[in-house]
Amino acid sequence: MTRPPIALTCGEPASIAPEITAKAWAELHTDDANCFFLIGDARDFVARIFQAGVQIPATQIEDPSQAHEVFGSAIPILDVPQPKASRAAWIDTRNSQHVIDVIKLAASLCLDGRCSALVTNPIHKDALYAVGFRHQGHTDFLASVATTAAAPIQEVMMLVAGGLRAVPVTVHVPLAQVPVLLTTEAIVAQARVVAQSLQHWFGIIHPRLWVTGLNPHAGENGAMGLEDKTIIEPAVAQLQRMGLDVTGPVPADTAFHAEARANYDAILCMYHDQALIPVKTLDFHGGVNVTLGLPFIRTSPDHGTALNLAGTGTARADSLIAAIKLAADMAQRST
Repeated sequence: MTRPPIALTCGEPASIAPEITAKAWAELHTDDANCFFLIGDARDFVARIFQAGVQIPATQIEDPSQAHEVFGSAIPILDVPQPKASRAAWIDTRNSQHVIDVIKLAASLCLDGRCSALVTNPIHKDALYAVGFRHQGHTDFLASVATTAAAPIQEVMMLVAGGLRAVPVTVHVPLAQVPVLLTTEAIVAQARVVAQSLQHWFGIIHPRLWVTGLNPHAGENGAMGLEDKTIIEPAVAQLQRMGLDVTGPVPADTAFHAEARANYDAILCMYHDQALIPVKTLDFHGGVNVTLGLPFIRTSPDHGTALNLAGTGTARADSLIAAIKLAADMAQRST
């Protein structure tokens, strides 16, 4: 039985999203295992990729089930017209609600089982904030869409690149706030989601997790900060009592070389840059953002809207291609 296709959202229409979507289809369309369809304004998409000098065939579909029939010869588009035609690198907030609505539609298609996964193109958060968007980004917004009173969601952001899976326990917060926001409970909750997700989506029966320290040398027994002893060590001990294979806190400066990476399947880091610097160093162009904890698969390229490149024809699609391939692989492993 053929798996349902992957849903790809349009993202910010004035960004590089149309160009990298077209380039991703050009790279992937010969392998139906990576079948995806775009949700967005079909006419605007074609106009934007033509401006960027990327010419590929596009066909409108009425239902996700039609994507497999089209994918080998044209990019399938579930047409959702936007209020205004977009211009490269020019943000028009009149299209912002459309961007939000497309994400909601894609999530609902996944929840209904009509799509095997969701891949999201980059959004321009300031443009969405202008129309009342009250979320940090895709991750917590999708959690709010999918959560119910009976099934609350603990969403977790994981970055994947170069064989590394890294999770920032605290994400988009000032560094000065990290010691205040970091808690034993947060580490335990996120580690449990990571372990369950590695089993379900990645086929790793017995996941091995490492947890970094917050301070240099993991605090050096309290000499350089107490957070490692009072927050992180209790979290690791609690997870071990739950039967999970967890090691830590480990000094972050020795946790990412090749020999160290061979000893864990994912690593929990205490703040944003502690996770993202090694990920982007290993594969700057091919990193993927994965949201764990949702009732469906969601991946995205690990970069923003790159408005400075929009319309130039020079944007690289490596990260989006990697996101689509990873989503397809996760969907295959979960069946």
